[in-house]
Amino acid sequence: MRTLVILGATGSIGCSTLDVVALHPDDYQVLGLTGATQVEKLFAQIQQFKPRYAVMTDLQAANKLKQLVKDAGLSTEVWAGIGALCDLAAHTDADIVMAAIVGAAGLLPTLAAVEQGKTVLLANKEALVMSGELFINKVQHHGATLLPIDSEHNAIFQCLPSALQQNTATQKLSDYGISKLLLTGSGGPFLRKELTEFASITPAQAVAHPNWVMGQKISVDSATMMNKGLEFIEARWLFNCAADDIQVVIHPQSIIHSMVQYTDGSVLAQLGQPDMRTPIAHALAFPKRIQTQVKPLNFFELVDFSFSRPEPGRYPNLYLAIAACGYGQGATTALNAANEMTVAAFLAGQIRFTDIALLNEKALERFATIKAPDLESILALDQEARIYMQDQLKKVS
Repeated sequence: MRTLVILGATGSIGCSTLDVVALHPDDYQVLGLTGATQVEKLFAQIQQFKPRYAVMTDLQAANKLKQLVKDAGLSTEVWAGIGALCDLAAHTDADIVMAAIVGAAGLLPTLAAVEQGKTVLLANKEALVMSGELFINKVQHHGATLLPIDSEHNAIFQCLPSALQQNTATQKLSDYGISKLLLTGSGGPFLRKELTEFASITPAQAVAHPNWVMGQKISVDSATMMNKGLEFIEARWLFNCAADDIQVVIHPQSIIHSMVQYTDGSVLAQLGQPDMRTPIAHALAFPKRIQTQVKPLNFFELVDFSFSRPEPGRYPNLYLAIAACGYGQGATTALNAANEMTVAAFLAGQIRFTDIALLNEKALERFATIKAPDLESILALDQEARIYMQDQLKKVS
């Protein structure tokens, strides 16, 4: 029996994790669940899984949840605030921490888990985008185990030699005959859309992903391919490689989740349904395999596999992220902060879809050469970039 904390339990990754855990009640016990404001959803999870602790970052939501738990006669302790998130992530009794809080808000609790040497299942890509070198150094120093949950990074991980899987963050890919990591992406809902129509794209259209069921923010990031750009940066740190070692490939069917190219001409690919329960189960049980109830691939039903290069004019955000990766930690931190702001503004109807990349580019130009070597400077830069973007958004809206 291994104990599990889920940071971001009410999001899509958190819910998928609980779906897998529910199939294996003798193997996993839920120690703690966290959410932001979705009281009823977290309460329903508490009723089913009976965690010892629950955390809501919003104080009003936490008070409401506390009353529901009390009225139901449940023993779950309800905490509130960011500090409580970190305390739960670092709890002595936690074996595994699923880091699935979207955005910069997930950085501190994920680091808290790392600093206690936990097995961290990383679904929060911003932790590495914002603080890659610092984060990886802490993983090494504290003896934490880091396993990727993003379907692309998990696919790459599965295609690596077992010896390399034991320490991807410090060993060289070339020592294992690897020449390239091929990061696949669907191209989102606008792969075939005329570029002249992009300015009129609505939030409802942008969140309608053709293959994956995801939250609003990550769905917009998929539409702009910023999500793939963030994954590019994440892959650079997860697998200890340079930007030139990674190539983005558009694969609209989302059946091949990513590939590893070897120097002997071989290419290993991980295939499966576009269902996050597969990478979640892989990381939860690694190096074993467990049931997920994900429908197996039927190769006789697969119509086509197609691949293409991402067009810079269609996906400028992808290339902004790749450029930021080349500049360094300060650039990726600032770009991530700016993108969170611009996507939120787009979803709120304040700016056009095409403004997202235009404003993100301004932030990258402003902060490209800023250094952020420690956590304090990373968090300060994150805030500075958000204040800058607030000013830019006022000029547009």
